[in-house]
Amino acid sequence: MGVSTGLDANIAAFADDVSDSGPVSVVGLGTRGGAVDGVRAVSAPVGIEWIEPAEMTMRCGAGTPVAEVDAALAEHGQCLAIPSTGTVGGALAVGHSGLRRLGWGPVRDTLLQVRYVSAAGEVVKGGGPTVKNVSGFDLCRLIVGSRGTLGFIGDVILRTRPLPTSERWFTSGADPWELLTGLYRPTSVLWNGTTTWVLLDGHADDVAEQARRFGLEPVAGPPELPPHRWSLPPAALNELPGRGGSFVAEIGVGVVHHSRKAEARTIDPVVAAMNARVKAEFDPSGRLNPGVDQLSSD
Repeated sequence: MGVSTGLDANIAAFADDVSDSGPVSVVGLGTRGGAVDGVRAVSAPVGIEWIEPAEMTMRCGAGTPVAEVDAALAEHGQCLAIPSTGTVGGALAVGHSGLRRLGWGPVRDTLLQVRYVSAAGEVVKGGGPTVKNVSGFDLCRLIVGSRGTLGFIGDVILRTRPLPTSERWFTSGADPWELLTGLYRPTSVLWNGTTTWVLLDGHADDVAEQARRFGLEPVAGPPELPPHRWSLPPAALNELPGRGGSFVAEIGVGVVHHSRKAEARTIDPVVAAMNARVKAEFDPSGRLNPGVDQLSSD
């Protein structure tokens, strides 16, 4: 168990910083944007409160770097299913699951409990330290991916996972969908129209045997990802090579990293209306992270 950093006191101070009036934005390490001109900036609590290796859970401040958490968890043979750049709160607020989503699941499944500061400057709790005995509205899933427009994440209880004993990237010229269905639980399958990259993890012998069976060639890591994110249905992926620009598609996930910004998409009026109603309930004055579009995919 980690040394307490007094998160209860820290989140109370965080709520005081957010207060209940005036535009305000939350900033972390700057990997997902920074302070907005003319808008007061606040930072979430930092530090690991505790780690429970037997329960595979841990609690930390939202401002804690993911790399710091992973380093502490590695001492117990565990890790987070969250991208290792930026802060824990930033990863959850943006909702991007990283290249391991295919095998490790979406980032929202990592979050068991959240305490966030509302637009009224109050601390609100959602979820619980275990999946059992949690009832009512699922605030955790609502907060993940909301980009800080509904509340500022203060501290969280997260589900951890075993650290793989072996993890290796490979390439192949084979059809990515054949590898997706043929391999046993690949952690990631990427494709750029000509080459397929595969991430396998598990016991070293099992990883090596899968690579041998499918003729995979080891490489140092994944390809460099273009800067923009698209969301496409699986049936549309085969059309990507003819649409211009370079891309890397996450097969089985529906995320495409592209050199060009995605074309403006039409939001279903029902979805837009529902989003506006939720925003009005959580932040009627629009003071939290003003200018941030929760429905943006880029």
